[in-house]
Amino acid sequence: MSHTKPARDVYEAIADPTRRELLRLLADVDESPLHDLTVHFQMGRTAVSKHLAVLKEAGLVLDRKVGRETRYKLNAEPLREIQDWVAFYSKFWNCKMARLNQLLQEEE
Repeated sequence: MSHTKPARDVYEAIADPTRRELLRLLADVDESPLHDLTVHFQMGRTAVSKHLAVLKEAGLVLDRKVGRETRYKLNAEPLREIQDWVAFYSKFWNCKMARLNQLLQEEE
């Protein structure tokens, strides 16, 4: 299995609220055709398709053709990078809050 670098940065891909909502919708189903996803937005199929293309370039969405229809599926693996990044800062803030609590208790 080859591990090629995605064409688009995961952080850039999830920066847009529409794309985050698409990921949430795809997390709730095994896969979904474009028309089922489009009904959740106040934009046309072309705009939703462009957002899906960005997610696909980042490796967050997989697609497959079924006849004339394209079905989309979440690939959550690239989100692990973000989870790891947030976890680092979570530890950072937990340490800072523990130190603050310690200082406050020492003042009492």
